[in-house]
Amino acid sequence: MIRLLLIDDDVALTTLLAEYLQKDGFFLTVVNDGITGLRYCQQQQFDLIILDVMMPQLDGISVLKQLRHFSNVPVIMLTARGEDLDKVIGLELGADDYIAKPCLPRELSARIKAILRRVQQNNSQTELKLGALHIKPVSRNVSLHQQMIELTGAEFNILYLLAQYAGSIVSKAELSQQALGKPLGSYDRNIDVHISHIRQKLGKLPAGQQWITSVRGKGYQFTYPFGGGE
Repeated sequence: MIRLLLIDDDVALTTLLAEYLQKDGFFLTVVNDGITGLRYCQQQQFDLIILDVMMPQLDGISVLKQLRHFSNVPVIMLTARGEDLDKVIGLELGADDYIAKPCLPRELSARIKAILRRVQQNNSQTELKLGALHIKPVSRNVSLHQQMIELTGAEFNILYLLAQYAGSIVSKAELSQQALGKPLGSYDRNIDVHISHIRQKLGKLPAGQQWITSVRGKGYQFTYPFGGGE
């Protein structure tokens, strides 16, 4: 049974979404404020969290920021304003996807299934050891020089995909489709934001190179040969 947590103060919307998602086979818990939602995250295990941006007392951005201190559970953000700033901030803090409100329950369900499918696929894939970098799909753990690197679900998917094709260029369209499960939209900066975050977390190679380099007009490339030793 897939366990979802929906945190949104819009009672009418949560009622609509809950009815559809439960019929679609999900076990759904609904809370209507950020404080209670964060407490649920601390006390229970969920496979995915759907989190509204605009809520009184504790908004979705604040909930996500605190959540990432103790959990890498996949998160889909709901944003009524549709502003790019909300989306960028959410992605930088570790959101896996976002969807504008009002949203169709069917679209939300499809996004949920796409994220969970990628998590399951990663769990069946092989470990990668690239220099001092060790990527474990089953546990979704990444370590560098035997030190754990905390990545969000989207960041892990992107890093793993690039590492699989180390030395080759992977286009932003391919990264969006395969790692995030959606086509690359016009002026879509999601991949760039995630790559920037991954770079910050990995730091640089001993020679000063980035682990992931940008190839103008073509995409991104995982650095090969690898440096750093063990």
